[in-house]
Amino acid sequence: MISLSIIVPVYNEEKTIGKILRQLDYLELPIKKEIIIVDDGSSDGTVNQIEKYLSSVKKSSIKLFKHSKNEGKGKAVRTGISKAKGEYIVIQDADLEYDPNYLKILIQPILSGERKVVYGTRLKRMPNLKVDERTPRFLLHYLGNRILSFMISALFIAWITDMETGYKIFPRREFHKLKIKSTGFDFEPEITTKLLKRGHKILEIPIKTVPRGYSEGKKLNTFSDGSKALWTIIKYRFVN
Repeated sequence: MISLSIIVPVYNEEKTIGKILRQLDYLELPIKKEIIIVDDGSSDGTVNQIEKYLSSVKKSSIKLFKHSKNEGKGKAVRTGISKAKGEYIVIQDADLEYDPNYLKILIQPILSGERKVVYGTRLKRMPNLKVDERTPRFLLHYLGNRILSFMISALFIAWITDMETGYKIFPRREFHKLKIKSTGFDFEPEITTKLLKRGHKILEIPIKTVPRGYSEGKKLNTFSDGSKALWTIIKYRFVN
């Protein structure tokens, strides 16, 4: 049976981590799963909330690993994958933007043998000015992601609408061949460009999310992270 390792990188998410762990722990999938949390040096009560949840359940598929200091999302994901045993990997953000129930849908093309890499796209649509793109900052984020995704599509001749999506399912053994170097949010464009360079055809399935505001703890910086992403795309198009 195919197995799935769900990697949860977390940094200062004490308000949401307990709920997302409960959702993942009770999520019923048609495959075996394990949940690997990597705390990236949180300075709030995140670790306490994780340990509190783990102590409240008799049996759980959750494992916790800790960084002694904050090293970035990419590094946390890499740590999690190094501890994983599942045949496939998926990344789950801890901020409740992504509903784990979508994993039931995203895993289906893997089970059927249709594809080995599946992305959950939030952007196979026009801007939603009332919800997702309700502020100029979120609209800029939308446009930036679409531009970066178009850059990848043009450079690699592969139509991608949401390069920055958190929901990416891919083979664990293939990941180790990619030699990912990113430690921050540039992890997203690096893994996408390298999967495409290795000839993988990425299947995108539409999903919906509940975006949180920057006042609620959103950490992505549109300008600095967007600039790094653009450079990462160009760099890895021509070098390994």
